[in-house]
Amino acid sequence: MELYAHFHPDERPFVDRALDWIEQASEFHTWKTTDFLDPRQAFIVESLARRDGNVQVYLYGGYPEAERKRACIAPDYAQLTDEDLPMVVLAIESDDEKIGSLDHGDYLGALLGLGIKRDKVGDIHVRPDGCHCIISGEMASYVDLHLRQVHRVHVHTEVVSLDKLQPTQTAFEELNLSVASLRLDGIVSDVVRMSRAKILAPIKAGRCKVNWRVVEDPSFALHEGDVVSLQGFGRFKIFELQGQTKTGRIRLKIGKYV
Repeated sequence: MELYAHFHPDERPFVDRALDWIEQASEFHTWKTTDFLDPRQAFIVESLARRDGNVQVYLYGGYPEAERKRACIAPDYAQLTDEDLPMVVLAIESDDEKIGSLDHGDYLGALLGLGIKRDKVGDIHVRPDGCHCIISGEMASYVDLHLRQVHRVHVHTEVVSLDKLQPTQTAFEELNLSVASLRLDGIVSDVVRMSRAKILAPIKAGRCKVNWRVVEDPSFALHEGDVVSLQGFGRFKIFELQGQTKTGRIRLKIGKYV
């Protein structure tokens, strides 16, 4: 199918699901509310809907700057609002002062440890005194009842409405690099401090994503604004291309997500 040429092979199962949602809305006038989508998945759904022409996609993640969003896929005449995408805030707090040492991965790991899928969890906002997690409305009671510990810190939870959300700014560790080129393998190896020879294997194995899309070509050229993730090593963003040195190397400002 020619359509698949635009997507990575690993994305084809999701493309098939999205095509089915769109066909159901277009031909049978049904509504589909998805779980939380990452930006790449949201892009796929919107691009496929535009090809159809009779379907609209409404995206919402709980607040204007949300990264992960739920989608409502419906006929183009439907009147859609935020209420069509049920989600709430799970406020996690503790009397233990160690809660200030917990990070994004600790909270996400605790939620997934309850047996729920990653798709049921939206953005996670870590604060010094706890965390606000956006979760799908249908999972709220279950998570509120069962989440009692995050990385050996005993916690208590409360389900609150989205207007109580206290979003936090993404924290970055800034790095200034000088690289020979904008090749993916070279920049990733510098950021994660691994030799270029060793970085080839995880890239070719499909463990690296650029802007949430799997990239297996080590020579792939990065650009300013790109978000790169390597499974097991976190992710970073190319903040700025800062010109060239006298020897022709490229100066970059990188932000590592912390």
